[in-house]
Amino acid sequence: MLRILAEHPVKPWQYRSWISLRDPDFEAKAAVILDLYQGFYQGKRLRPGDRILSVDAKPSIQARGRCRPTVPAGPGQPVRVEHEYVRHGALALLAALDARTGKVFATTPDATGIAPFMDLMGQVISQPEYKDAPRVFVIVDNGSDHRGQAAISRLRKAHPNAIMIHTPVHASWLNQVEIVFSIIQKKVLTPATSPAPASSAMPCWPS
Repeated sequence: MLRILAEHPVKPWQYRSWISLRDPDFEAKAAVILDLYQGFYQGKRLRPGDRILSVDAKPSIQARGRCRPTVPAGPGQPVRVEHEYVRHGALALLAALDARTGKVFATTPDATGIAPFMDLMGQVISQPEYKDAPRVFVIVDNGSDHRGQAAISRLRKAHPNAIMIHTPVHASWLNQVEIVFSIIQKKVLTPATSPAPASSAMPCWPS
C-alpha cells in the first residue's frame, strides 16, 4: 500500500489548516502594510528617515524542567526528551522588529497588556533614530493591548511621530515580527525545556 501511495500524488495523512477571511476590508488593510514593506505609504515613497516597526507579543512561554536529562542525538537516534516536567513559571515575549534594518527590540514582562506595550514603544522610540524620524509606522495586529482607535490615539499622544497600522482581522501573519517568533519557537522553545533538569524530589507533570 505504501508503495502504491508513493507512486501517486495521494497522501491522505497530510493536511493544511487555513482560516477564511473575516475582515470585509482585508484587501485595503493588507495593501497598506504590503506597500510599507515596499517603501510606499498612501501612494508616495517613504521619506528619508521614516521607520517601520513590526510589533507583537508571544505570551505564556513556559519554562519546563524535565524530570530526567535530555538524551542527545546519536547515529540513527533523534534527541530524546523526557515526557514529564516541572513548571518553572511563564513569561511573555514582547518584540519590535525594524522592518528595514532587521534589528529586534524585546522585553520579557510577566504578562502582556497596554502598559508593557507602551513601555516597549517608549524604549524604542526614545532612541534618536526613531525619536527624530519624520514618521514611525507601527504595525500591530488586533490584540487587546493595542486594539482600535483608542490605541492609535494613545500611541500618537505619547509619540507624535508614531502612526499605528493594524493588520486585517485574523491576519497577524502579515506582521513580519511573526518571522522572528517562528525562528525562536523552532530553535529555542521546541521542545519546551529549561536548561537545568528538574530535581527528582519535585512533583512532575505529564506533557
